[in-house]
Amino acid sequence: MLSASELADRLAFDAEAVCRHYLSAGCRAGNYWIVGDVANNKGRSLYVHLTGPRAGRWTDAATGQYGDLLDLLRETCGLVDFRDVADEARQFLSLAQPEPAPPRRGDARDYPPIDRPAVERARRLFRMTQPLAGTLADSYLRQRAILRASAHRALRFHPSCYYRDLLTGRTTSYPALIAAVTDPFGAITGVHRTYLDASGLDPNGVGKAQVDTPRRALGGLLGNAVRFRFPARGSVSVLTAGEGLESMLSLSHVMPGMPMVSALTASHLAGFRLPAGCVRLYIAADADAAGRHGIEGLSCRAQALGVLPLVLAPELGDFNEDLRRLGPDRLSVHLRAQLAPEDAQIFLPP
Repeated sequence: MLSASELADRLAFDAEAVCRHYLSAGCRAGNYWIVGDVANNKGRSLYVHLTGPRAGRWTDAATGQYGDLLDLLRETCGLVDFRDVADEARQFLSLAQPEPAPPRRGDARDYPPIDRPAVERARRLFRMTQPLAGTLADSYLRQRAILRASAHRALRFHPSCYYRDLLTGRTTSYPALIAAVTDPFGAITGVHRTYLDASGLDPNGVGKAQVDTPRRALGGLLGNAVRFRFPARGSVSVLTAGEGLESMLSLSHVMPGMPMVSALTASHLAGFRLPAGCVRLYIAADADAAGRHGIEGLSCRAQALGVLPLVLAPELGDFNEDLRRLGPDRLSVHLRAQLAPEDAQIFLPP
């Protein structure tokens, strides 16, 4: 089996072929391959040496990233473990894949660790996004009766977000709604991606991309969440927390002044860290077993901190279905009956 340095040398021997495969949006310019970035966007920021003693070495002048072609495969394919990077390189080079072997204590690798922390990759992805207003992602949410999503700083749009099929290993890109996951101090710890269909063939309008997992998260989610209407200092007295992004955006649509969080999954809802100063917590329910688990877990955490947990239940399957099928007025009336009177007066005025 070839070592990491030998794999890198084999890739560098035909660096242009590697670039044409993984950075197809670029082009050759003299002795360099020029492209926008490791996400294969058009531009001239990233350059790869194609010949000479530095063949295979690359640098992104905009981000300061650099490395060899194994690093490039890691970035373009969104890989984390060295074993996956090596497998990708062998597949490209048409080499036989090694038989799986259990890890050995002290297993020597002559290649430095290649994992860039997932948090940094998430932050980099968010920096590559653009404002939501007027984009395909904005249209996607409007189709779901969420009309003021562009007012939320946590939501952005990526026109060509990398997607890797976990079964086949094939890679492509789709436009995506990007949501920033943040900690209690507002620092980005992860991102959530909703891949969208840009083909225009969806008879129901803008929908999710036709892939196995159109929703994916990256980075540190546990204890953190996508936050809406949070003050800069991060301290709130009343808060609504729930799972799904669209469900929480639907609640925010009818209660625009209420601080809210989307923990994205039931398990992450159960592990959400309550912000400082919280005295009353509304938990948005989802009508499934996993949702009940998330509600119970977060309720216990809240009670242990002396915070009163109250459950908000939808009339139908979730709050986005309520918003779309029943309308904002009926949803507001339904919520008013479940809120504490003082909160209804503040967040659901007549």
